[in-house]
Amino acid sequence: MGPKPFHLLVAISLLCAILPQTIESKPSEDPFGFIKHLEGCHKGQSIKGLKGLKRYLEKFGYLNYGSGNNNSHENDDEFDDLLEMAIRNYQHNYHLKDTGILDNYTVSQMMKPRCGMPDVVTNNGTKHQSHNRKLMSIHSLVHYKFFHGEPRWPAERTHLRYRFRSSTQVPGTQNIGSICARAFQKWAEVTHFTFEEVASNAQAEIEIGFHRRSHGDGHPFDGRSGTLAHATAPTGGMFHFDGDENWSENPEANEVDLESVAVHEIGHLLGLHHSDDPNAVMYATFRYGITKRDLDSDDVQGIRALYGLQ
Repeated sequence: MGPKPFHLLVAISLLCAILPQTIESKPSEDPFGFIKHLEGCHKGQSIKGLKGLKRYLEKFGYLNYGSGNNNSHENDDEFDDLLEMAIRNYQHNYHLKDTGILDNYTVSQMMKPRCGMPDVVTNNGTKHQSHNRKLMSIHSLVHYKFFHGEPRWPAERTHLRYRFRSSTQVPGTQNIGSICARAFQKWAEVTHFTFEEVASNAQAEIEIGFHRRSHGDGHPFDGRSGTLAHATAPTGGMFHFDGDENWSENPEANEVDLESVAVHEIGHLLGLHHSDDPNAVMYATFRYGITKRDLDSDDVQGIRALYGLQ
């Protein structure tokens, strides 16, 4: 005899109650979504969520309370002088009106998915440096930037090997080898570098992988729609994709283009920092459903200037 209808109904009800908790593997909330609720904030206010904004600005290089009296509001929701200065620097970097107020334009920019590499380096908590940007000539306007100290690969290291090592399996990434090969080729065409994929257990200068949340490098990912990927300056050779993103080689509206992000992160691997030109591949933020795979003139000028190429 089969189960009684009442018992079957109870079993189904219990299963439905349990399944949402067991199936859910990550939060669906936008990691940067909290910033929307802070729109309009300004110095002198105390609003819940400002502590999270401080962490955001600290992560991306705009805020460092340091030691001493400057850190009195580091872990609270007070809108103090240092937070206002950090917002002004952020606004200036993205060509927004630098009011120090969290206006609509600033909030919209902050909420965009982006590279995990900080935009600027803070010094002693107050002074912000511009990564020693080089000018092509006194009349040229360039937007590219280099890392502090201008690290680069040694002159004798022009053939760079890369391998894939991931800690998680990610849908939509089965062609990552050919995708990254195309991305490396974009940089090979404008530099003196050549690139070669090698086996995962072979010696390599660059390691590429997909990882989720905390993954051992001290820079945990934050889930979908926050930090997309990050990489190190020369000669670190580390390049990680956030495994929680919806990756694709032909992105739809809610997906991220693998090749576009790969081209950007390879620029970091070679020594370019973020450009403040929205048309450049090395611009910090990105959008779902688009492709941005071709180097802009600013990207080309930057990498050639760094390595002294004509």
